[in-house]
Amino acid sequence: MTATAITHHYQKLINVSTQGKSLRRLTEPVQQAVSESGLTTGLCTVFIRHTSASLTIQENADPDVLVDLEAFLAKLVPEGHHYIHHAEGPDDMPAHIRTVLTSTSETIPIVKGRLALGTWQGIYLWEHRTRSHTREVVVHVVGS
Repeated sequence: MTATAITHHYQKLINVSTQGKSLRRLTEPVQQAVSESGLTTGLCTVFIRHTSASLTIQENADPDVLVDLEAFLAKLVPEGHHYIHHAEGPDDMPAHIRTVLTSTSETIPIVKGRLALGTWQGIYLWEHRTRSHTREVVVHVVGS
């Protein structure tokens, strides 16, 4: 006879206002959703519902890392009217490409009711468009 653990799910939608191209830290609201779930062991998946912004787990201590990442991606995927898709402006197609190169979801283990991030890790929403947007992020927690 084997024991069966009961698995619970919890979801929360987080609306995030961005200020144009930038990395916005999401660690605290995601941890809050994990705490609200009441789960102590499991997985937390964070998913952004957009194609011109992304998520990343990155350095949370030295802001120069984020500045360098943005500068690198801007050089790698330059803006301009040289893309076929440019109806929404010169920053739109590069934003889609930047999202393809990064990620629209992250999964983090939950240990003792906390995100099991490393000491220097934080969860960030990466806005790739020039103007401000309100982005929707779904947090899904599963476990026991």
